[in-house]
Amino acid sequence: MDGASPVPGFAFAGRLPPARRAALRAAALARSYQGVDGPELLQAMIAVEFPGRIAVASSFGTESAALLALVAEIEPTTPVIFLDTGKLFRETIAYRERLAERLGLTDLRIVRPDPRELGKPDPDGLLHRRDPDACCAVRKVAPLTRALAPFEAWVSGRKRLHGGERGAVATLEAVGDHVVASPLATWSRDQIDAVFTERGLPDHPLLHDGYASIGCAPCTKPATSGLDVRYGRWAGREKTECGIHRPALF
Repeated sequence: MDGASPVPGFAFAGRLPPARRAALRAAALARSYQGVDGPELLQAMIAVEFPGRIAVASSFGTESAALLALVAEIEPTTPVIFLDTGKLFRETIAYRERLAERLGLTDLRIVRPDPRELGKPDPDGLLHRRDPDACCAVRKVAPLTRALAPFEAWVSGRKRLHGGERGAVATLEAVGDHVVASPLATWSRDQIDAVFTERGLPDHPLLHDGYASIGCAPCTKPATSGLDVRYGRWAGREKTECGIHRPALF
């Protein structure tokens, strides 16, 4: 494919609202790449469908190295967006630097909340205790929305094995104004582990302290054996997602 969508009449899609245009493009791509995942899908999105118009959003968490290694092998200049919420573990920051250097990622974009937006809702830095959804909105969703504005598509590391809302995540979908590719959505734990093993990738330092999924320090706990991989995120609350994958927030 040459990057043009197979949707009939898509040449006129520029007249449509951005969200509608993204939905049509995602649906067309999903049909064209049905059954395609992993490196093959990633290659198609980066080099064929959205060259120069796609970014990767990465938390540099416990599984992130697998996806980032595949991205680096395809095109190490692909923009990688990292949300520094101001509440991260210092181990995550150190791991980000180590992994980016190891993989040769040349366009790491560190995005932070706007201090002016933080001032009113979170003057004491404790909004995460009072209203974790509002905290995620100002520290994650808003900064990522701004960072993604120049792009038509972005790559997510979500996987069905995470369960919950991610149990049926599609490899290609529309989220707001963007096409989102989740090339590892259908992958198993063994497939992810194989990427680490075959490439000798380093683990996140906190993985060996029992953290299966790692977000902001105040809202992340070690997982208890036998529970799902994202158990430690917002432990003790009904909240399971920060909101960046929900169309209404884009």
